[in-house]
Amino acid sequence: METVDLLAIAAHRDDVELTCAGTLMKMQRAGYRVGIVDLTAGETGTLGNAETRAREAANAAEVMKTTERVNAGLPDAGIFNTEDARKIVIELVRHMRPKTVILPFPAGRHPDHRIASELCRDACYLAGLTNYDAEGEAHRPDKVLYAQAYREDPVKPTFVVDISDEFETKMEAIHCYGSQFDGATAAGELFPTGEDLYELVRIQNAHYGSLIRVAYGEPFYTLETVKVDDVVAMGVTTF
Repeated sequence: METVDLLAIAAHRDDVELTCAGTLMKMQRAGYRVGIVDLTAGETGTLGNAETRAREAANAAEVMKTTERVNAGLPDAGIFNTEDARKIVIELVRHMRPKTVILPFPAGRHPDHRIASELCRDACYLAGLTNYDAEGEAHRPDKVLYAQAYREDPVKPTFVVDISDEFETKMEAIHCYGSQFDGATAAGELFPTGEDLYELVRIQNAHYGSLIRVAYGEPFYTLETVKVDDVVAMGVTTF
């Protein structure tokens, strides 16, 4: 298993593509090593099966040129913040040693998304305890980001990443999941509006992009306040 600088952990195969694929590709183009952990195989989903979704995830990873993609083997629709589940994630964090981790937003309609967020935040902290009984040398990421795409609550993003140059490749990666998205009008935290799902993703990413005056963007939230060193050179105009 390879080490990475940036690691996205999500409940299901396709979650990362929907929420933060553009950011992962942008960071990889900047020279960082990028990894993905899918917590489950998607075996209880209404559409497709674990084998189909494994092929789709592999194809999407190839499109994104991801450094490392692994599956944690937790039960689909059965993620819980237990000691056993924590240990699995802790060992992955210790082996992959990311500086920054992207997690699902703490709220969501799918229980796996909500619980995965808490589970993985706890695991990121515990992974840094030298005497915690799990494989690998102690390692704690410096930063946890929450992918905030498709939120209905009023919480504003802490920041938005400009993915205008990466957006079409992100869509190519999303199209790899034909079993889930072809003909669909909703998925995960994307609620139906009557639009085709692929068009809905485009509309949503265009909305986030408009918040920072670019074509397409991906929103993120942090619990801590973001530091700014130069208020004169800050991006995004007020008027």
